[in-house]
Amino acid sequence: MAPTHFSDPRREKLRFRPFKAMAHFRQLIRDKEDTEQVFHIFECLPRRSFWADAKAFCESAKGRALMESEPYLPDVLDDHETLLTLPENSVAHAYVAFMRREGLTAAGLVEESERVRRPSYGDQLEWYGKRTRDTHDLVHVLTGYGRDALGEQCALGFSYGQDRGWTALVIAWAGAVELRRRVKINAPVFKAVGEAQRMGTAAQRIIEQDVRALLAEPLEAARARLGIKPTTQYTKAHTVYRARGIDPYNFLAAAA
Repeated sequence: MAPTHFSDPRREKLRFRPFKAMAHFRQLIRDKEDTEQVFHIFECLPRRSFWADAKAFCESAKGRALMESEPYLPDVLDDHETLLTLPENSVAHAYVAFMRREGLTAAGLVEESERVRRPSYGDQLEWYGKRTRDTHDLVHVLTGYGRDALGEQCALGFSYGQDRGWTALVIAWAGAVELRRRVKINAPVFKAVGEAQRMGTAAQRIIEQDVRALLAEPLEAARARLGIKPTTQYTKAHTVYRARGIDPYNFLAAAA
């Protein structure tokens, strides 16, 4: 059932807590798979424009239609059998391949987010916010950024370009600094994150797409429609790492 009110009156606005955010970031640096820390950082670094963006979309014809018609997104995204009935070159096939290769599920990301234990209000603001979580792995698929350490920073840089969220900005650039500190070679880490950020700004917002229609599109056509161009600096960075005998998906071994 579609939420009928924009913001529950019991909802408390989040406070800006940068020092607590940094403590959670340090935990994330120790284990990049500890996704729960990302949601804690989001709680500590709320973006000012979130309410305005959510309200504008939820009051638009497209937003209202999606609230009425769209099923629970994690169920759609985890139904791989149905997704694989779509054309072979579709976003859906690329998404299923990515999720299976990485051992991920949309439900798993939901579980990580719920460890933060925030109250659930069932309002439109919550519906919009959950789309950021539920479409994160689609960002990887559509941009081509992998789940290596640099790929994660680039995906977050892209997300910051999309919505100007403090959490994505802090993790993307602080993570890039950490990569350069750990692996001291001349790979274009900062250029890659900057390119991702510019790409996110130029592209249509993925959070506001009709996800089921997007999944059915041919992958390259979807990228062209959304304005997502091939990466150059991220690809170059991987080339530099591999030329030095470094696996970009295993920086811990390189640092050792």
